[in-house]
Amino acid sequence: MSKVNVALVQMSCVADKQQNLNKAIDKVREAANKGAQVVCLQELFTSLYFCDVEDYDNFKLAEAIPGPSTDELSKVAAELGVVIIASLFEKRTQGLYHNTTAVVDADGSYLGKYRKMHIPDDPGFYEKFYFTPGDLGYKVFKTKFATIGVLICWDQWYPEAARITSLMGAEILFYPTAIGWASTQDVDTNTEQYNAWQTIQRSHAVANGIHVVSVNRVGEEAGLKFWGGSFVSNPFGKVMFQGSHHDEEVTVVELDLDKTDHYRTHWPFLRDRRIDSYQQITKRLIDEE
Repeated sequence: MSKVNVALVQMSCVADKQQNLNKAIDKVREAANKGAQVVCLQELFTSLYFCDVEDYDNFKLAEAIPGPSTDELSKVAAELGVVIIASLFEKRTQGLYHNTTAVVDADGSYLGKYRKMHIPDDPGFYEKFYFTPGDLGYKVFKTKFATIGVLICWDQWYPEAARITSLMGAEILFYPTAIGWASTQDVDTNTEQYNAWQTIQRSHAVANGIHVVSVNRVGEEAGLKFWGGSFVSNPFGKVMFQGSHHDEEVTVVELDLDKTDHYRTHWPFLRDRRIDSYQQITKRLIDEE
């Protein structure tokens, strides 16, 4: 299909897991009513962003994937005929957890999952305490409406992840996200951080000649103001839609996937890649022979 309607569900969350899941399902229904074919939910949407503290009790939020949440979402996907991208806290086994996104196809079938590869550890974002880095590699999913690539939040800052996922055949890159400002920051710092976040993702769109869809949460949680600002970039970095920094929103954007061929032929970055010269990229730092 050349044209695909993608939905960005930007919402706030509460402490009750089932309440968040029900809210997300309501918003998936809203998106479907607006014509959505692929619906992307934000990172860890079934809970508050618990990584602001290191607390062993938070491991109780995790679940198997596939599991209870994907079972419910599969029923909704089949009923509405939409693809759902669902970011969840995965319990793989006792003592082993991942930050994982499941993909459910429009017939309700579970297509698989991507485990977050890059795990941050910053004040207010203590993800290394909870998450083991992904071991499934980068993934694409052949859905009814498009072949999609899924990366997660901190992955956004790494061009290597976007490049590999694109080279695997992704027609759209989706980034479920949970990122915000410290409540003590000034406006200039907030603006600079948001612009950097959006710019790096728009650069992935340009470098790879594909659409990028980034979905963030809103609301205040434990000293963080999640900045929303969910957006869609076309294959040349043009912002087709940008959400509010404060409000919950369900927005549907039509993407023309034929634009990829146009941009890749007029600006042939993939053609001109010197793959014979990139061996050093696998080094941590090029400081020793």
